[in-house]
Amino acid sequence: MGDTAAPPSEGLTATEHRLANGLRVVLSEDHLTPVAAVCLWYDVGSRHEVRGRTGLAHLFEHLMFQGSAQVPGNGHFEWVQGAGGSLNGTTSFERTNYFETMPTHELELALWLEADRMGSLLDALDEESMENQRDVVKNERRQRYDNVPYGTAFERLTAMVFPEGHPYHHTPIGSMADLDAASLEDARQFFRTYYAPNNAVLSVVGDIDPEQTLAWVEKYFGSIPGHDGKQAPRDGSLPELIGEEKRQVLEEDVPARALMSCYRLPPDGTRECDAADVAVTVLGGGESSRLHNRLVRRDRTAVTAGIGLLRLAGAPSMGWLDVKTSGDAEISQIEAAVDEELARFAEEGPTPEEMERAQAQLEREWLDRLATVGGRADELCRYAVLFGDPQLALTAVDRVLDVTAEEVRVAAARLRPDNRAVLVYEPVEQPAETEDDQEGAQQ
Repeated sequence: MGDTAAPPSEGLTATEHRLANGLRVVLSEDHLTPVAAVCLWYDVGSRHEVRGRTGLAHLFEHLMFQGSAQVPGNGHFEWVQGAGGSLNGTTSFERTNYFETMPTHELELALWLEADRMGSLLDALDEESMENQRDVVKNERRQRYDNVPYGTAFERLTAMVFPEGHPYHHTPIGSMADLDAASLEDARQFFRTYYAPNNAVLSVVGDIDPEQTLAWVEKYFGSIPGHDGKQAPRDGSLPELIGEEKRQVLEEDVPARALMSCYRLPPDGTRECDAADVAVTVLGGGESSRLHNRLVRRDRTAVTAGIGLLRLAGAPSMGWLDVKTSGDAEISQIEAAVDEELARFAEEGPTPEEMERAQAQLEREWLDRLATVGGRADELCRYAVLFGDPQLALTAVDRVLDVTAEEVRVAAARLRPDNRAVLVYEPVEQPAETEDDQEGAQQ
């Protein structure tokens, strides 16, 4: 027999370091192209917020681009883009991250920029920048949530899946009232607590000299003091099942009826979560999935039908079902078909062909993430922050490929009516056009 193919992660390595101030550093060499990615994860997200001050984590994602001691105003964007790089930041329930991809010879600039705002953002944070970004975030909320079809679905379903008072009950965007209530001192205290080196992981991936890179990291980040005031996030554990179906029906100006559901599934980092990932991929991951075949191809009651997994480490993950109807199809008809498919799958499990196809699809997605220096830097940070070990990023697919068909069937058994929140959208009847309206339109 010939040589077997090398595992996908072979050749990918990462080394770990820690500065005296607590900053964890992960380096991964890859000389395929002359670029380097810098990724910084802070262990703070919306789950760390308290009632009345939601949205601060996301607000800070914006404030971090408003200038620091040596980089005023919009300088962070200007410096990176002027050097031929790209950058951004995002906020989730469990972390806030910032990242740049730079030409190799501009790596030192990216490290200096990240260190300057970690160490000196408060020198530049004032009422003007606070008000400016508060308005930006409120406009983002309007544009992405409040004023678009189905925009508040995720927020509503999350609030039903996670009960009042739970750290994941509210989404990272926050509420308008809380954004208005946040003071400059609230923001400063939030930064002092969470934007400390001992609450962060820095990964640098790509065409790098590890020794030189580590020297730059020490030079720019080493003098930033740590902070010991952070409280552990509140407990996010919940019973496996919700115990009853929760349902809302909304009449809104939407283009079509929609059925959306969220199911409680096992937390990230567990074998059960990997099995659930395979299950939802078989059921709703693309055009070869069971739900697409049933609702879109066979019944023709839907134009889209899918289900995916939002992995969460500190709480149950969420299985997200999304069906947009076709023509005059009734929600009750679609819901009956969905329940029939889910119940059959929970009883019979996946076929060998479905297992092979779903695992291959998840492997391809994992390879896509690790194929770019930015994607790999992000994955290394994710496993370091959420699970304490960046090396797990390089072997994640092995665990998905190891789950059995029986484990997938057991995971799918959680996709049942007493373990879901349901949101139904019904289009609002538009008023009939009058003769006066027609005459006005012609004039």
